[in-house]
Amino acid sequence: MTPVFELCARYVDRLAEFDPVFATMRGVETEFRPATDFGPDGHAAREDLVRSTLAELATLEPTSDADRGAAAYLRERLESQAAWYDLGEPVRDLRALFGTMHIVHDNASMLPRGDDERWHRIATRLAAVPEMLASWRRSLDLGIERGTTAARRQAVEGAAQADSYVGSHEELVRSYGDGPLAGDLARAARAADAGYTDLARYLRETYAPRATEVDAVGAERYAVAARGSLGADLDAREAYEWGWAELERIEAELAVEAGHIKPGATIDEAMALLDASEFVDGEDAYREWLQDKHDWAIRQLHGVHFDIAEPLHTVEVVLATGSNSGAAYYTSPSEDLSRPGRTWWPTGGRTRFETWSELSTVYHEGVPGHHLQNGACRIAGDSLSRFAKVTGVSGYGEGWALYAERLADELGWFTDRGTRLGMLTGSSLRAARVVLDIGVHLDLPMPDGSRWTFENACRFLRDRGRAEPHRVHAEVVRYFGWPAQAISYKLGERAFLAARAEAQRRPGFDLKRWHTDLLNLGPVGLDQLRETLRHVG
Repeated sequence: MTPVFELCARYVDRLAEFDPVFATMRGVETEFRPATDFGPDGHAAREDLVRSTLAELATLEPTSDADRGAAAYLRERLESQAAWYDLGEPVRDLRALFGTMHIVHDNASMLPRGDDERWHRIATRLAAVPEMLASWRRSLDLGIERGTTAARRQAVEGAAQADSYVGSHEELVRSYGDGPLAGDLARAARAADAGYTDLARYLRETYAPRATEVDAVGAERYAVAARGSLGADLDAREAYEWGWAELERIEAELAVEAGHIKPGATIDEAMALLDASEFVDGEDAYREWLQDKHDWAIRQLHGVHFDIAEPLHTVEVVLATGSNSGAAYYTSPSEDLSRPGRTWWPTGGRTRFETWSELSTVYHEGVPGHHLQNGACRIAGDSLSRFAKVTGVSGYGEGWALYAERLADELGWFTDRGTRLGMLTGSSLRAARVVLDIGVHLDLPMPDGSRWTFENACRFLRDRGRAEPHRVHAEVVRYFGWPAQAISYKLGERAFLAARAEAQRRPGFDLKRWHTDLLNLGPVGLDQLRETLRHVG
């Protein structure tokens, strides 16, 4: 192992030691530890690790292309993280739906199951929930003292999220059965419930009255957030204008596709017709439909457009019945591949599930999307650093996943009634995200001169983004609380499409080889992507 690769591996080991929740989320093989310290001391330790690793990296001389790629990726990611610390973000790191609380909540369910030793770890992690949430509150309290707080909206929505988590681990406890640890698991789940109850009270009664009423983060914080999400410096005004133009292009295509559902139908009329006819009833039927579509995509792609390694032929569908996030998401296989890649599908209290609108998400979250990309990192062997295998850049990951939806369309996979309309509505949502997210946080005017508010953002996402009604509120809360993440989908897709178009102009272009070489690169920031891909395929 070269000094650069050794430093990358050592950083992952130390980060896993300081942040066991991260280790579980990313499937890092490490000694089990019960809890992450989300308090000021925990953040200080992780910040010191970032800065000391950057200092050591500066002393190392890469000796190969793999070394140079590993060093560049580690440097870019850690410099982005250091900029986040420079702004004092840990003391106002309150993001509803997909923030610290969500990560803590899902963690126990992601731990390996099997023998009683593994179930004991699950019980231990559940029992540590109150401690982790209390440490997080200490950071937020410090933010209150400094007058540096998150938006009140995130606190109020976070309180509702905490309330919804009470009792949400009952299914996990029941799945163990009546073995010797049943009592320990039940007590741990009750302790976690108490932690969420206390957190809801704190966010509602202590934090919210002291939080800022301003949702927008402003130019400085947005630039740092964009660098973190994209691995690139953002020209926000150019992206804002491009987002509006892209949305209008997609809307024109949607209008044509609506006519294929029923001649003369508007987009809304076509969607209503599909809602009434293209659905499955019940969670079991929904899970079965999702799993079948995941498995079908793998069979179609393997050996034709990709060579999919055997360990990646399984994607496990999980219904996230306790989640109010509104959007499906993916978690990677563990480093040793004993835990499969999983797609998580919030049910939102529904018992009827429209399938026409969700097929494109299957390809986004599973294959050829996140699962194929993340899985390629897991099986890359010595060609990628350990750091590259267990981390990512949202613009690269989400950009690839949206490119995967486009690829599925190019392959003619949206033949079931309404599914291509569903793909296009998803694309319109991602374009709407670009303008909404940038417009809100930088206070840029809409075309009619009006300013963004939470209310008109919800209307815009429903009417122009074509978001499903049950997702609108949660989606807008997410954008308001997680600046610059929502732009990574469309801007990432734009980067991949531009790189492919450039490669196609070269003699001897082969799409399968281009995909293979691309996935073998591992994650890179969008600033590096175009230059790197000039040498691929």
